[in-house]
Amino acid sequence: MTQGVSVLVVDDEPAFREGLRQALKKEGFVVHLAADGVEALEVWRAYHPDLVLLDVMLPRMSGIDVCREIRAVDETPVIMVSARNEEIDAVIALEVGADDYVTKPYRVRELVARMRTVLRRANSTLAVAAGVEGVLEVADLVLDRERHEVSINGEPIQLPLKEFDLLALLMENSGLVVTRQTLIDRVWGYDYVGDTKTLDVHIKRLRAKVETNRKTPSRIITIRGLGYKLTED
Repeated sequence: MTQGVSVLVVDDEPAFREGLRQALKKEGFVVHLAADGVEALEVWRAYHPDLVLLDVMLPRMSGIDVCREIRAVDETPVIMVSARNEEIDAVIALEVGADDYVTKPYRVRELVARMRTVLRRANSTLAVAAGVEGVLEVADLVLDRERHEVSINGEPIQLPLKEFDLLALLMENSGLVVTRQTLIDRVWGYDYVGDTKTLDVHIKRLRAKVETNRKTPSRIITIRGLGYKLTED
């Protein structure tokens, strides 16, 4: 799910910078590098990365000032990184507009999970703001993200958050197969390590509310070995 997503890594330690570049490339990211604050802004303007991983302590211009400059003109997701575990650093970083704050040392797996969470949140916000995914309609099924409302043929139905998110994802891809892994990643998070049967239980509950006949589903179809598909009929 991160294939082709670009990230700008800004850090003044060459070994750390290169090590992180290699680790993120293995996760499918396209990685740009900068060694100081001024270079960070130059690279950011040149490549418009999807996310900026920004050290707080940098030569020429601090990470805080870089984040402030980015936020003055753009909503690019920013995760601030610091070797100091001080609450004041985190507070300042978040106040200038950072989306998250991570303290060194950290595990790459944890960092990647947090990067994906920030990206997912940013993409969802942009989609709603643009009106792309605000209201979804498939046949007589209507889902309103902003109001958290769902109706079938004008009749409202109540869905808990996970079922609502599952239905929204299926509606976004109506007529197409959405793999089980995609559903789990997008609804439960990329770092989810629980039993995949959880997905089946939620699909069963969702069908109970949107299907005319639960024993022979005609709206949410199981594609064996792959995932699920919401029909357009």
